Amino acid sequence: MEELTYTIQLEALENGGFSVTVPALPGCVTWGETFDQAVHMAREAIELWLENLVDNGEPIPEEGGVPRPVKLGVHVRRPALT
Repeated sequence: MEELTYTIQLEALENGGFSVTVPALPGCVTWGETFDQAVHMAREAIELWLENLVDNGEPIPEEGGVPRPVKLGVHVRRPALT
């Protein structure tokens, strides 16, 4: 399975935890109580997002051209085409 890399944006929340967005996948949002959990949840959210795109016959976007304010890459497995 091909690996893709997406930049994630983490934002510390006032009440604790981190919100996570994926600029290359608008609407792909999650959160975690700790930094490590937020990164783990981001990986799961991205994988589910990509699986949904494949299931609906939509192309999987690549990250090119997206601003990169955070330098944290998350590797995910590309879903198999059905």
